[in-house]
Amino acid sequence: MKFLISMLINPAVLDALTDEEKAALGTGHGAFLESLKKSGELITTQALIDPSQAAVVSVRNGQPVVTDGPFLEAKEHLGGFYLIDCENKERAIELAARIPDAAIEGLGVEVRQVMFADGPLEA
Repeated sequence: MKFLISMLINPAVLDALTDEEKAALGTGHGAFLESLKKSGELITTQALIDPSQAAVVSVRNGQPVVTDGPFLEAKEHLGGFYLIDCENKERAIELAARIPDAAIEGLGVEVRQVMFADGPLEA
């Protein structure tokens, strides 16, 4: 079963971390990534640039309209994700709990099963 583990970041929370805490966060992700590779459960992972660098595109009257910044005015934004393939939701939650962001107040980790990917639904 495929699951998307999303890391929901709050830039203010990240900015408030000490240099040591930021380094530990990076080291923790590195160790988590290596463990997923070893177990064969990693499909891919991506980290996203700060939401202030985003562009929102909509089409109005047949013309694209581009707005700078995140889509929503919110404290939390998608910071990155791990796409994994594991046996069940319980295992996906177990893995998500090992992501260092989950232990930091004000950050979040969300687990969602992939409904389909480049083809029909899996049985």
